[in-house]
Amino acid sequence: MRKVRFSVLDLCPVVSGKSSSDALQEALTLARFVETLGAERYWVAEHHSMAGIASASPEIIIGHIAQVTKTMRVGSGGIMLPNHAPLRIAEVFRTLEAFHPGRIDLGLGRAPGTNTSTTMALRGGSERLRADDFPAELEELKACLASQFIKDSPYEDIVAMPTIPGKPELWMLGSSDFGARLAGDQGMPFAFAQHFSSLPASAVIKLYRDRFQPSPDLAKPRSIVALHIICGATDEEARAWAIPSDIAFYRYRTTGRSMPLPTFKDAQASPLSAEERRRLQAMSMHKMVGSSETIKKELEAFLKDVETDELMVLTMIPDPYARQKSYARIAALLR
Repeated sequence: MRKVRFSVLDLCPVVSGKSSSDALQEALTLARFVETLGAERYWVAEHHSMAGIASASPEIIIGHIAQVTKTMRVGSGGIMLPNHAPLRIAEVFRTLEAFHPGRIDLGLGRAPGTNTSTTMALRGGSERLRADDFPAELEELKACLASQFIKDSPYEDIVAMPTIPGKPELWMLGSSDFGARLAGDQGMPFAFAQHFSSLPASAVIKLYRDRFQPSPDLAKPRSIVALHIICGATDEEARAWAIPSDIAFYRYRTTGRSMPLPTFKDAQASPLSAEERRRLQAMSMHKMVGSSETIKKELEAFLKDVETDELMVLTMIPDPYARQKSYARIAALLR
């Protein structure tokens, strides 16, 4: 199998019967663990008004994770630009970079990651919520990160703080071809969310590479593909480990309401019906579930079609020790 770098995406899932504090502490434990596996980076997603996800403030989680790890990069997968003023994002991530130079990533998303009312509350109004505003906001953010504002612009007297010799590494995120096109045109690294996109990563990454224009920050295209993978000792064990996330995903997609991740016991007590499982299969995105042998075959086929430099793995399992075992098996396959 072609070797690619291994990284981790964490939604900080809240497990039924546990608290958000438990979820955040488990994120720190998991980050320390996957660093020992040789993880390249550890990203935390931004979600709001979701009872099953504790990562409403990824920038704070990033700081804590960077503090308890030593080598891997830590960042956002992503910060949702429509939710925040660009200068605020820039100064937060410049501060993180000041504490942890050379280790901070700013993965940037276009979707708000929540409902419209929550987005309006985050921004303090309805201004600049249109998708068409994203490229202009991106340019403003890049100027803030570099502290290089256009002369005679309204912001030319701003000094983005703190002053630092470097800057966080800026990544464009996407689950559609919009992010691929923009990242290619801007000469940015690109991360594709295959774990919840119905588009094939092969086509989206090819589009990004074909459109790529070298920039001062990046001479050649660089990409990450995020996948949801659950790897057990056997196919049967992996399928059992996957049931809680199947239930949570199905209920979110059919009701619009987030729920804590069911425990294995809860999942066994309230399984999906045959009809619900049929509907789940119709709506499911790309997800790999199986033993190391099964996952290896699927990854080999996937990487033959997708010219990416790195895989970022999301593993949604309620038991933290089972989750660690799954990540350890996946890391071993990618080494």
